[in-house]
Amino acid sequence: MSRPLYRGFSGIGGNKDRCAAADDDRYDPKQEPSENGIASPACAAASRGRKRHLAAAAARIALLVLASAALLASVAWAGSLYAGRGATAATAAASARRGYRRLQEQLVADLLDIGELAGAGGARAREADVCAPELDTHVPCYYNGSDAADVTDLGGGVVISYERQCAAAREGRVACLVPPPRAYRTPVRWPSCREFIWKDNVRISGHEFSSGSLFKRMMVEEDQISFPSDAHMSDGVEDYAHQIAEMIGLRNEFNFNEAGVRTVLDIECGFGTLGSHLFARNLLTMCIANYEASGSQVQITLERGIPALIGSFGTKQLPYPYLSFDMVHCAKCNVDWDKNDGVFLVEVDRLLRPGGYFVWTSNLNTHRALRDKENQKKWTTIRDLANNLCWEMLSQQDETIVWKKTNKKDCYSSRKSEPVLCAKSHDPESPYYQPLNPCIAGTRSRRWIPIEHRTTWPSQARLNSTELDIHGVHSEVFAEDTSNWDSMVRNYWSLLSPLIFSDHPKRPGDEDPQPPFNMLRNVLDMNAHFGGFNAALLKSGKSVWVMNVVPTNAPDNLPLIFDRGFIGVQHDWCEAFPTYPRTYDMVHADGLLSLEKRQKHRCSTLDIFLEVDRILRPEGWIMIRDTAPLIEAARSVAAQLRWDARILDLDIASDEKLLVCQKPFLRKQ
Repeated sequence: MSRPLYRGFSGIGGNKDRCAAADDDRYDPKQEPSENGIASPACAAASRGRKRHLAAAAARIALLVLASAALLASVAWAGSLYAGRGATAATAAASARRGYRRLQEQLVADLLDIGELAGAGGARAREADVCAPELDTHVPCYYNGSDAADVTDLGGGVVISYERQCAAAREGRVACLVPPPRAYRTPVRWPSCREFIWKDNVRISGHEFSSGSLFKRMMVEEDQISFPSDAHMSDGVEDYAHQIAEMIGLRNEFNFNEAGVRTVLDIECGFGTLGSHLFARNLLTMCIANYEASGSQVQITLERGIPALIGSFGTKQLPYPYLSFDMVHCAKCNVDWDKNDGVFLVEVDRLLRPGGYFVWTSNLNTHRALRDKENQKKWTTIRDLANNLCWEMLSQQDETIVWKKTNKKDCYSSRKSEPVLCAKSHDPESPYYQPLNPCIAGTRSRRWIPIEHRTTWPSQARLNSTELDIHGVHSEVFAEDTSNWDSMVRNYWSLLSPLIFSDHPKRPGDEDPQPPFNMLRNVLDMNAHFGGFNAALLKSGKSVWVMNVVPTNAPDNLPLIFDRGFIGVQHDWCEAFPTYPRTYDMVHADGLLSLEKRQKHRCSTLDIFLEVDRILRPEGWIMIRDTAPLIEAARSVAAQLRWDARILDLDIASDEKLLVCQKPFLRKQ
C-alpha cells in the first residue's frame, strides 16, 4: 500500500485543514482522500480563488513596473535632447525616438508573453476539463484516420495508423486532462514491478498474448499480471542472453560491457523481458514498438519500469542519431527485412555503431522453414543485403543469427553493389522523422569509432577531452556542467526527500531506504542539454533511468548523450510525445520555458503542460527550473491543470527558481 506522499513539505498538499471528507473531482482508488493528502472541493476552490487573485495582482504589478521603466527611460532620453546642440541635438532626438519605440514594442511583447504564460483573464484561468473515459489510452499522433499507408482496421469504422502523423493531431488537439482507468492503482514500485504489474493499469484483451513467445509470457490473474522468472523456465531469457553472448564470442552476458556493448535497441520487445534482464548486466535497452490499442508492448514495458517508446519501421527514420546503438535486437519482430530493397536493414545500419551487432531471431531461420521456396527467396535476399552492407555473419544457432557491422570504411569501396554511401547533404546527424534514406550513413562522421575502441561503461559516461572534442565541447564547460548537476541533484534530494524519492519516512540525515521503497523509476528530462541530470542521478546511486529529450529547437546534443552511454530522443514539444498516458514518475525541465519563449508563433505553455499531464502518472512529480518571471507565470498554468505547486529558491545569487508540482488523481464523473 502506498504511504502518504505529502510529508514535511509545507505548501504542497498535506492536511492543511480538514474541510471536507470527499472530493468528486479527484480520484483516490482507496476512497481515502486524506491518504493522498488531496484537499476537498471547498478548500481547493478557495485556494484556486486566492491563486487567481494573486496572479491577477502580480500581472498588474508587472504592468506597473514595466510602464514605470518605460516612463523613466523616456524622461531620460527626453533630457538628452536638451543636452545636445545643433546637429548633435537632432541626432540625439532621432535616437531617442527610435529607442523609445523599441522600448514600447518590447513592453507590449513582454506583457503578451506574461499574459500567454500566466493565462491571465477569466476564460484562460478556468480549470481544464477531464477527457471522456474512452480516451484513457489516448496517443494523439496515432489516431489519424485512413489516409496512411500502414493502417489497421479495428472494426466499427475505427482505423488506427501506425505511422506518426502529428500535423493532423495538432489541428485536432485534445485540450483536456486524460483520466486514468476507473480501477487504476499506484504502480508497483521498482524492482518488484519487473515481476508483476496491476492489470487495470494497462488495457489488455487477452487475444494478443502469445503463450509460445519467450518475450510475451505472462500470467493474467484477478488483479495483476505476473511475468515468469528465469527460475521457472528452462529456455528462459537468461539462456537466450547467454546464447547471444557466446555467439559474439564472449564467456557470458556479464561480459557485454567489456566488449563495448552498453546501449541496445530492441525492436518489438514483447513486454520488455530482455531489457529487464540486461539492465542487471549494466546494459540499457530501448524498446520500440507500434502503437497498439490494447496489449501494448510499450505501455506494459514502461509499467514494468523498462525504457520504451512508440516507434516503427515504416516510411520514416527513427528520431535517433546515426552510430548510436551498440546492438540492435529483433526477435520475431514482424519486420519484413527483405522488402523495399532492404531499406529497413539500411536503417538498422544507420543506427548501429561500427563493430555493433544485429541479432535476429526468426522462425524463417530454421532448416525446416527454409524447405519452402518462398522462405528460401526471402532468406537469400536478406543475406545478400547484409553482405552489401559489409556485415559479417558471426554465428547461427537455431533460430538466431548474429551479424557484426564492419568497422573498416574501406570495405564500402570494395563493393560492387548498392546501397551507396550517403552524400554529405543527405546524411543528417539526428533526423527528426525524415523519410527513410536508402544510403549508408555516418561514414564521414568523427563519431565513426568501433565499439571495441570506445571507453567502456561506466567510465563512458564521463567522456574524456578527446571524445568531447568530437562534439565541439570544451572540457571546462563539460566539467562545470557536471559539477552543477551534481550539486543540483543533491539540493533536490535535500529539499524534497523523503517526499518524492521515498515513501518511507526518515529523519534528516538518514540514508535513503533501499528499493522497493524508491518512489521514482521512469524519469523524463524535457531539455536534457548534455545529459547532466541523468549522470548526476546515476552518480548519486538512484535506481532510475532517464529518457533524455533534446528539443528540436535546442542545440543538438543527442549524439553526445548517446556517446555517454545514455538513451534519448529528439522531440518537438509542440507535438505529442510518442508514449502512452501515465508512463513516467517524474518529468524534469531545465530552461525549457526560456527556450520556448524565444520561439514565436508556436504552441502555448498550456499546450505543453497538457502533454506533460498526459504522460505523467497520477501522483507523479514535475520539476521545472527557469527564470523567476517564467516560473511565476508557469505556476498559474499549473493551477489550471489542478497540479499542487510550490516555488522554491535554489540559489540566492541566481534569478532561477524551481517549480515543484504534483499531479493529483482525476476522474470523469
